[in-house]
Amino acid sequence: MDVFHTEICDLFGIEYPIILGGMAWAGEANLVAAVSNAGGLGLIGSGNMPDENLKEEIERVRALTEKPFGVNIVPVAGVSMKERLKTIIGEEVAIVAAAFSDPTAPLIAELHKHHVKVLGVVPTVRLAKRVEAEGADVVVASGTEAGGHCSVVATLPLVPQVVDAVDVPVVACGGIGDARGFLAALAMGACGIQMGTRFLATKECICHPRFKETILEASEEDTVVTGKITGTTCRVIKNKLTEEWLKKEDGGITSKEKFEALGLGKIKSALIDGDIEYGSLVSGQVAGMIKEINSVKEIIVEIIEGAKEIYEEIGAKYLG
Repeated sequence: MDVFHTEICDLFGIEYPIILGGMAWAGEANLVAAVSNAGGLGLIGSGNMPDENLKEEIERVRALTEKPFGVNIVPVAGVSMKERLKTIIGEEVAIVAAAFSDPTAPLIAELHKHHVKVLGVVPTVRLAKRVEAEGADVVVASGTEAGGHCSVVATLPLVPQVVDAVDVPVVACGGIGDARGFLAALAMGACGIQMGTRFLATKECICHPRFKETILEASEEDTVVTGKITGTTCRVIKNKLTEEWLKKEDGGITSKEKFEALGLGKIKSALIDGDIEYGSLVSGQVAGMIKEINSVKEIIVEIIEGAKEIYEEIGAKYLG
């Protein structure tokens, strides 16, 4: 038995407790399949993808891997959750990550009717308890260091508090990008990690080379959180778009519609089209640790093997 074989390995049928964060545009078939083929769990980032396109993406993943994978869903404008679930159930997807919780719309219960395992991605202990009560099989505790939609609570205090608050397995997310972060997550009581930004800087990721280069050049101080007015905070690398956004926020503009219009389509502009000035450069603080483009397999092997070495070194150094 591998020393890092945890509960989620058995639950999802994966080799290593490493999950690809659900990322719109970037989380497509090539990256999803690469993570699954390397022993982790790949998740399609469905975002506001039309359901017909999601069906095609699921088919593409199945053509590239026979390993387990899932779909990440979020409540964004223009997406009917009812139709999204219909598509997922119709395509017999076995795993879903849900980045929201709504007790008035029992989506987890509906997915469970069709034997779908559900990960509830949460930013607080309060929401962790709620998704567990709704039936989530796993809770992903995502800290403020994470790229994209993020918490106001840091990963280090968030994860152990969520672990103490729920009985289901907990996965740590936010600010994790190497073997040290992986082992720290396990030490906090998590049974695995979810990474997004680290997998953006990979050979298999279809994101534009200019976007990847921006991640490589970023320091730990180069990200900023926008979206406080809209209620949907988002961590991105600073650029001219964030300057304009924050200027409007500081200027007292409170129109949610104006801010949503400002951000419309900007993730695709950055990730796919390579607009590093006025696109939304979604990235976590872990960008400061990323210095080269690797393959997905290289990253996962480094994390697992590196964690084993660190584990042994700590034991030898501090435990005699």
